[in-house]
Amino acid sequence: MIVHKVVDQLARFFGPDNLGLLWQSVGMTIALTIIGCGLGFAFAFLITLARQSRGLSGAVLRIIVTLFVEVFRRIPFLVVTYLVLFGIAAFVKGASLFLIAIVAICIYATAYLSEIIRTGFESVPHQQIEAASAMNFSRWQTLLHVILPQSIPVILPPAIAFMIAFIKDTSLVSQIGVFELSFRGKELVNQGMSGLFVFGMIALIYFALSYPLTRLGRWLEKRLASSRGQEPERQLRQA
Repeated sequence: MIVHKVVDQLARFFGPDNLGLLWQSVGMTIALTIIGCGLGFAFAFLITLARQSRGLSGAVLRIIVTLFVEVFRRIPFLVVTYLVLFGIAAFVKGASLFLIAIVAICIYATAYLSEIIRTGFESVPHQQIEAASAMNFSRWQTLLHVILPQSIPVILPPAIAFMIAFIKDTSLVSQIGVFELSFRGKELVNQGMSGLFVFGMIALIYFALSYPLTRLGRWLEKRLASSRGQEPERQLRQA
């Protein structure tokens, strides 16, 4: 009896009508993660540079971006999503839910990834930055040839871990109606399928999406750690 029910649920879950919608929801989950976290990483890099700015105007900029980071790192992602939803709705009628979700993810990812990037930058020995300055490296030359090559091995593993976490956290945007995996799971339960079976299968799909990235993060951590520091030292000797 139980086997018959499981087979019936499997047939319905992977049925022709449902399979296309499942792929669509998986694609939405991946797109939200890649686009949101990708934009977040780019803005986080700019914020990290802004926090290193100097002078009076730089001090004002540092205060603004630091406030942004500190505020949004302490607000739950779901609350950020609702803030973005109602904020955009106040000015734009009929805004895309996908766009709202991307903006929310980008804001949240920017705040967290900026701290990861800042930590990576600060891991570079100060003596090497002083050596680059003594060799008349500009700020950008120091960044490109000394800081980035040594900080990337420190930045990438936690950045990938954050991205993996967001594959799972994209389920929260289903609360505003974005058609991703969790939203599709709720639809299937509403259509009469077993909640335990549906969300068991959804959990397996989330695992299948996140596990390869976990392995990639571990491989990169080992691969990059062994070469950290060698390239910038070689560049300084050749300069």
